[in-house]
Formats: sequence, structure tokens, C-alpha cells
Amino acid sequence: MRVLAAMSGGVDSAVAAARAVEAGHDVVGVHLALSRMPGTLRTGSRGCCTIEDSMDAQRAANVIGIPYYVWDFSERFKLDVVDDFIAEYSAGRTPNPCMRCNERIKFAALLEKALSLGFDAVCTGHYATILTDADGNRELHRSAAWAKDQSYVLGVLTTEQLAHAMFPLGATPSKAEVRAEAAARGLAVAAKPDSHDICFISDGDTRGWLSDHVEHAPGSIVDRDGAVVGSHDGAVGFTVGQRRGLALGVPDAGGRPRFVLEVRPRTNEVVVGPREALALARISGERFSWAGLPPADPTTPFRCEVQIRAHADPVPAEAFVHTEGGRSELVVVPDAPLIGVSPGQTAVVYVGTRVLGQCTIDRTVSAVPATVG
Repeated sequence: MRVLAAMSGGVDSAVAAARAVEAGHDVVGVHLALSRMPGTLRTGSRGCCTIEDSMDAQRAANVIGIPYYVWDFSERFKLDVVDDFIAEYSAGRTPNPCMRCNERIKFAALLEKALSLGFDAVCTGHYATILTDADGNRELHRSAAWAKDQSYVLGVLTTEQLAHAMFPLGATPSKAEVRAEAAARGLAVAAKPDSHDICFISDGDTRGWLSDHVEHAPGSIVDRDGAVVGSHDGAVGFTVGQRRGLALGVPDAGGRPRFVLEVRPRTNEVVVGPREALALARISGERFSWAGLPPADPTTPFRCEVQIRAHADPVPAEAFVHTEGGRSELVVVPDAPLIGVSPGQTAVVYVGTRVLGQCTIDRTVSAVPATVG
């Protein structure tokens, strides 16, 4: 097959490209230029997709012996990831830009261009596995290494995208093994630290970055009954479950710490309350998709597990598709309440090790009735 290897400049994508070559594929390496800020360099393990990363990717391609190109996706990245990130926070939601990047850049824009150029598949260094059922249908599954599993961030992939995806690291038991293999292959990125945080916020200060990109004004911090218990300089950047930085002047009646329960951009209010009020009995979202074949009848509740963060433990649940007034949503009812989940986050649904699908959370239902505080 003709394979386009997406090379981020890290060790995982470099080893994945090398394995694709060893498997006998005709491989071409490509690095995605996602920023038009020349001179931007990685600081420690923060950030990614920088000039430094591009050079690391090129050196790895040279060692592997494959052609290498840099494609400018900066405008698409700004529109589909950065601007979306700003819009979601402005609407009081907590977005996951890595999900949007996988959905709209790596497995939409990149795959679309790859197919138009005659490539059969896009190869990445994600830790996930693609299996084929008895009828030849492709399914996305967790990787062999639970601690490094990245199937969650791939939950946005569709059936068509899975048909052209390749994850050579899926069966690798540990990241240490990948680094050892990279060193044995003579790849200089063998000891390169992993990137963390949001790639376009390299210093890790999300709230500070948002303050420069989103209009903000002072407002009130209120309890669940609407009583004012404090003030803020700008609601943008507060996240559900946050405790630090509230600086409240009115204590909870029972002396309990308060947590952010909701952000209301229309009224510029931040709602706070006790930790138990963070427990959710139900989540749902209209923006949902299936990674492979959907359930035979998704309107009938089915057993599953739901994961709401990349490194969270999966929670047993029941899920189904509800349609009313011409609008459909994926509804997830966990066996035990979920804690600190915010609209804008992604809920990925698993059946065993298989990624069945996902939704961007639009609505939540608290497990605890509103009370004072």
C-alpha cells in the first residue's frame, strides 16, 4: 500500500513510520505545519508541532530512508481547532482541542488530501488497535498497553476514516519498548520527552491565553439558588470542578469548600456549590458518531462503558439514541454518577475494548437536587 506517515517529530510517529516501511509499504513522511509563528520552539515537554519538531521529523525520515514533506495546514488548524476552542469557551463549555485536531485535521483534512494524491492509508503513532470482524468490518479497539492507550482521542473517527487508518504501535506493550526500538534504529528522538498540554498554548497557562483572545468583564459568582457569594474578573477560563482561584467572600453554610458547577456566559455568572453537586446522573450530546458499525438498534438501551477524559477510568453505563422533534442525541446513563463533567467535553463509549462511538456533551443532569450552597 501507499502510506502517508504523519510525523509529528516525536518518537512514536517516527517508529510507526519505520514499522510501516518494514511491513513492505511504500511510505512517505509528512509533517503538518500548524502554526504561522516562525521561531516558536518547544520548551521542555510543552507544546508540539514547532519548527524544532519539524526538523526532528525530517532527521527521522532521513534515517528511515523515506521522502519527507511539510504541509501547511495552519489556516485549517486555526479555523477548525483554535477558533473552535475560543468559541466553545466563550459559550461556557470546556472543549478538547486534541479531539478536534484528530477529527478535523489528521483524519479529515490530511486524509482527504492523502486520498486525493493516491495514498491508501494515513499512518500515525497513536496507541490504538484496528481489528476486523468476521464480516470484514473494521473496529477501533484499545491498545495492548493500557497505560499508554490513546483510543479515547481517536473516538471521533468514522467508519470511512477507520478504513484508511493505520496504527503500527497498537500492539506494543510499553512506551519504553518504543524508545528502545527508536534508539536501536538510530533515531535521535528516542529520548525526546513527550509533549503535554495544548499545543498552541505552549506555556500551559490556558486561562491567561484565553484572556488575550476572548472578551471578558467582571461578573458575579453565585450559588445554586442565585445568591451572590463572590465576584470574578472574567468568566472565561473557569472550568467545572475547579476549586482554586475562586477567592469567595461568603463561606458555605456548612463550612464546605465550593467548586465551580457551571459557567453562564449570557449572564456572565459562575455558579458554585458543594462537591457532591458535581455528580451527574446523565449526559447527552447531539454531535455524536460511530467508530465503525453502530448497534443494530441504537434506540434500544445497551450496556457499555463511558470514558470522559483521556486518562480517566471507564465507568459502566447504559446508552441509547433518543430522537425528539427531528433531533437525535446520544444519551449515556452511568451506573454511578460521573464527577466534574462539563458540556464541551467528549464522552467516548466502549463495548469491551472496542470504541463504539462518541458524543460532545451538550447537556448534563445532576444527581443531586439544587440546594442552598
